[in-house]
Amino acid sequence: MTSTEPTPRAAGDRRRWFALAIVMTAAFMDLVDVTIVNIAIPSIQADAGASFSQIQWITAGYALAFAAGLITGGRLGDIHGRKRLFLIGIGGFTVASALCGFAANPEMLVASRILQGGMAALMVPQVLSIVHATFPAHERGKVFGLFGAIVGLGAVSGPLLGALLTEWNLFGLEWRPIFLINLPVGIAGLILGSRFITESKAPKALKLDLVGVALVTLGLLMLVYPLTRGEELGWPLWGYVSMGGSLVVLGALVAYERRKTARDGSPLIELSLFRVKSFAAGIAVQTVFGVGLGIFFLVWTLYMQTGLGWTPLRAGLTGVPFSIAVSTAAGLSVQQLVPRFGRKVLQAGALVMGLGVLLYIWESERYGLGIASWQMALPLIVMGVGMGLIVAPLTDAVLSEVPREHAGSASGLINTVQQMGNALGLGLVSVVFFGVIADDLRQTQVGPAFVEGFQNALWWVAAVMGVIFLLMFALPKRPAQHVEGAGPELGAMDEKEPELVS
Repeated sequence: MTSTEPTPRAAGDRRRWFALAIVMTAAFMDLVDVTIVNIAIPSIQADAGASFSQIQWITAGYALAFAAGLITGGRLGDIHGRKRLFLIGIGGFTVASALCGFAANPEMLVASRILQGGMAALMVPQVLSIVHATFPAHERGKVFGLFGAIVGLGAVSGPLLGALLTEWNLFGLEWRPIFLINLPVGIAGLILGSRFITESKAPKALKLDLVGVALVTLGLLMLVYPLTRGEELGWPLWGYVSMGGSLVVLGALVAYERRKTARDGSPLIELSLFRVKSFAAGIAVQTVFGVGLGIFFLVWTLYMQTGLGWTPLRAGLTGVPFSIAVSTAAGLSVQQLVPRFGRKVLQAGALVMGLGVLLYIWESERYGLGIASWQMALPLIVMGVGMGLIVAPLTDAVLSEVPREHAGSASGLINTVQQMGNALGLGLVSVVFFGVIADDLRQTQVGPAFVEGFQNALWWVAAVMGVIFLLMFALPKRPAQHVEGAGPELGAMDEKEPELVS
C-alpha cells in the first residue's frame, strides 16, 4: 500500500538525515569489522588455541560469505523492502557478533564469522539503496561525500580500535571486546532504524531468481576460495582449475539472466545496467581500485608490525593522518570539486594517490628500518587525499544514472566487485610481497626482507593507480545530477520513484 505521508525526500522531512546517520553507522560497523580482526589475530591464536588454518578461516570465512551474498542481498531488498532487509541484516549481524564474542572454541568462532559475513551481505547493499531511494539527485552528492568520509575512517579505525581493545584487555576478556563492541551499536541501529527509515522497494513486483542465486554464489566461491587459501596451501593445481571454472559458471549466469529477463523480467542481476556507460565504467574502476587497496592494506600492516617490529597500537596510530586525509578530501571532492571539474577530480585522485605511493617507496628506501611514524605522515596524507578524491565521487558516478527500481541490484554489484577486487589483491600479495621474501630467514634478515617486499608491492600499487587513471576516461565527464540543463531523459529517470510503504 502506498503511503500518503510525506516521504523522507520531502524538503522539510528531517527523518531522512536520521535514516542516513543510522545506515552510515551500520556501514562503518561493517568496514571496521573487516579490518579489526587482523590486528587481534595473535591474541586469538594464543587465547583460543586456534590453528593456522582456523585463523585463516576466521578472516576468509567472513569475506567468502560476504562476497557471495551481496548481489542476492541487494535483490532481496528490491523485492521485499530495503528497510526490512536492512533491519534483518543489522539484527543478524549483532547476534553473530555476540556469538563471536562468546565463542567457546575456534570452530564456533569460525562458524559465527561466516554467519556474520552472511548477515553483512543482507545489510550493506541496503545502505546505498536507501540513500539512492531516499535522497533526490541534487542532495546525493553531499551524501556520497559523507559516505566517502566514513569509508576513510573505517579503513584505519578498525586496526586502531582493534589494537586498543586488545591491549586494554577489558574485564579480562582478551580479544572478545572487538566483537562485543558491535552489540550496543547494532541494538541502537535496530531500534532507531525501525523508527526513522522509510520503507522502499522496486515498484514492479519481482521474484527472487533462485537459479541465478545458485550460479552467482557458486561462481564467486570458485573464484574467491582459491584466492583466500592459495598462499596457505601452496597454490595447488585445483585452485587454478577452480578460478578458471568460475569464469565458465559466471558466463553461464549471464546467459541464463538474459533468458530470465526475456521470460519474466525478474532476473537476479539487471544486465541492462551495463548498458549505462557510467555504471559499466564505474564497475571496472571499482574492481581495479579494490585490487590496489587489497594489496596495500595487508602489506602495510605486515611491513609495520613484522618488518619494523612496531606494536599494533603504534601501527594503528601511524595510520591516523591517512584516515583524516581521506575523510577531508572525500567531503571536499563531492561537495565542491566534482560539480565544477567533474571526472577530472577522480583522475587527479588516481595521480595524487600514485604520487603518495611513490613518496612512500622513496622514504622507505631512504630511512630503512629506522623510519619513524612522523616520516610516514607525508606520503600517507598524499595517498589519503588521492583516495578521498576517488572513493566518494566514484560511488556517485556509478549510481548517478541508475534507475531507482534497480538500486538494490546495482548496490549489490558495486560492493561485490569491490570485494572481488580486494580478494584478488590479497591473492596477489603472495606474488608481489612474499614472492620476493626468502622462506628461511634469520631473525636479523626479517626486517630488511620485509622492507624490500613492501617497496616491491608498492610499485604494483602505483601501476594500479595508472590503470585506474586510464579507465576513468570511460566515465561521464560529469555525473548526471551535475549536468546543467539536463535533458528530458535524465529528468524522466529521476521520476522513477520506488514504492514507499507505510
